[in-house]
Amino acid sequence: MRRTGTTRRSALTATGAFALGAVLTGCGDGPDTATAPGGTDAAAASLRAGKALRASAARDSASLLTRYEQVAAAHPVTEPGLAPMSAAVREHLAALGGPAKAAGGSPAPAPPAAATDARAALRELAAEERRVADGRATALLTAEPELARLLASIAAAGAAHAYLLTELAKETPA
Repeated sequence: MRRTGTTRRSALTATGAFALGAVLTGCGDGPDTATAPGGTDAAAASLRAGKALRASAARDSASLLTRYEQVAAAHPVTEPGLAPMSAAVREHLAALGGPAKAAGGSPAPAPPAAATDARAALRELAAEERRVADGRATALLTAEPELARLLASIAAAGAAHAYLLTELAKETPA
């Protein structure tokens, strides 16, 4: 007697087909701007917008990295928990083409001083990670495909950091 309904094999096959379709759809080059009237101007404007978006994301990462360093310096008990996330933010900054520190160009605004309580400082850092991740998720709508994938990845990491910082705040002694 043959089974009816969804089997594990059919569910995996359908999921794989869906994922393959999504990957192939995302790999297109988009409209050909060279054949469009004023294509050169549109391409140049798109390139400038992409560079500006990347620079803004790099400034956000530089500011976030400074914030991590401030919290770790003000509250040494948090440093072991913050070190891996701080290293990830440093890698995000490098992937965005930003310097290891916010030097040159337009400097990142100085973040506010860390709270005097370690738990409060971690909660504030989590809120900042969440704010930056939300901003990057919003920027996906206007970003070119390659930058959109990078921003999506970094936004997902930021959301995970926000969760981990919230949990770290619960575990940190007062």
